[in-house]
Parts: sequence; C-alpha cells; structure tokens
Amino acid sequence: MKSVRLKLLFALLMSGVFLVGCSGDAEKIAEKPAPVHMEDGDECHVCGMAITRFPGPKGEVITEKEQAVHKFCSTKDMFAWVLQPENVNRKHTLYVHDMSQEEWDNPNDTALIDAREAFYVAGSGREGAMGPTLASFATESAAHDFMMEYGGEVVTYDAITLDHLNTGMPMGGMHEDMSGEQHGEMHSGMQHGHEH
Repeated sequence: MKSVRLKLLFALLMSGVFLVGCSGDAEKIAEKPAPVHMEDGDECHVCGMAITRFPGPKGEVITEKEQAVHKFCSTKDMFAWVLQPENVNRKHTLYVHDMSQEEWDNPNDTALIDAREAFYVAGSGREGAMGPTLASFATESAAHDFMMEYGGEVVTYDAITLDHLNTGMPMGGMHEDMSGEQHGEMHSGMQHGHEH
C-alpha cells in the first residue's frame, strides 16, 4: 500500500514539475522581443540603403528562432521581405512606426508598434525611401485622417498584398513617355504577352 502511495506521490510531483516546465516555455514563447533602436549606420535588409537618411515609416523584423534583427528603410521594403514565400507564414515579430506620433521627415523610434496590429495607408501622396510607401498607424482613425489628407486606401496587415507595394510606382502608370502612352499600359501589356 505504501509503495502505491509513494508511486502516486512521485507521479504527481513529476507531473507538477512537467507542468511548471511547460508553462515556463509558454511564457518564453509568449514574450515578444522589444524593438531595437535604428542607428545612423544601419542599412536596409532589402536594398542596402542607409535607413535613417530617408523620410517616412520604417520597419523592423525580429526573426522567430534566431532572434536576428532585420531593419528596413521603409514599410514597403519590410513587406516586400515579409511577403516572400519563405517568410510569409513565419511568426516573426514585426514593428513599424506609428506615424501619428512621429515626424514624417525624421521618425525617431519613440513610437514603434506591432506591425500586425497597425493600420496602413497604401497609395498616398507621401513618399518614403525610394518613393511611395505604406504609412503605418496605431489606430484606424489616424490612418483614415491621413488618407483624407494625402489620398490612398486604409488596409490592415492581413490585407496587404504585393499589389499594394506596387501602388504608385512609376511603372504603374504615373509617367507618360514621349508618345503620350503611359508606361503602366505598356508594362501591363508586356506582362500579358501583348505588344503595343
């Protein structure tokens, strides 16, 4: 009888240790790393440009397993990396600037927010590094106010596609060549195998 009780007590103790060990791991997994400040010498993980030399919101990705920090000169470049097939389903930690609390010409990392919870304005008249970018905001109302002033459309993180990254690009129909034909029409025709 004593041996059965001792075995039962031992089993209960071991399961308690197992549960404590598991809950500790769960807490470690649930904790997301804090954003890392963007320094003057930092270069964009996608294009290699100096991050702090350009206006507009920036992005940052901290990889899930390695905890490697990848910094981006614009939210557009961050999404170009995140939407790649090898990255799209990973649970990396992502940060962007809340542009309702940052200066457009020189965001200074005082308001980095979770990119998955942010609201974005795609196709606005404001430019970031290398042209059009996705303006990022902590609230939908701030994104809407920005859209009313600068144009574009409000989208959530999950709704952003590669098409949003191409909104407002010069090859998307913004400039005309000497014959008056839009480059965007020529480009889309070439993509579909048609000649103009």
